[in-house]
Amino acid sequence: MSRLEVIEGDITGLDVDAIVNAANETLLGGGGVDGAIHRAAGPQLKEECRTLGGCPTGDAKITRGYRLKARHVIHTVGPVWNGGTRGEPELLASCYRNSLALARQHGLKSIAFPAISTGVYRFPKEQATEIAVREVRAHAGDEQVIFCCFDKATADLYRAVIARSARPS
Repeated sequence: MSRLEVIEGDITGLDVDAIVNAANETLLGGGGVDGAIHRAAGPQLKEECRTLGGCPTGDAKITRGYRLKARHVIHTVGPVWNGGTRGEPELLASCYRNSLALARQHGLKSIAFPAISTGVYRFPKEQATEIAVREVRAHAGDEQVIFCCFDKATADLYRAVIARSARPS
């Protein structure tokens, strides 16, 4: 059974086996958490990402962490919100499943997720949080899973969804 934790802070400073990067399909850096991870990891991360050939939405790929405290970066490409009629919820769920599968394949025991697709990709935060918590509960093994939130409002939302989902129906 995975251990869930919610923290508010900067994902690039976490000392875990892997942090998840909410990447774009090129994997070559961008804005938000993606740009922050690339800046903190250093240029070697971009060099390794160039060898991966990009990543389709919903999938995930793994690299070394370079100058990060995290030993690895799992890059996943969340969907851009277009009203929810283009498979966005399933694609977002796939991001979590594929990231957790990569962590398991590489023997990683601690993984930190940002709020994938909720920034410039405009996925509704409450729905995205419910998907994240559901998928982690269903697909994590004994890993420590951290939801690292950039602000207090998002951290509070994750805590509320986790508490709600822990109650028997």
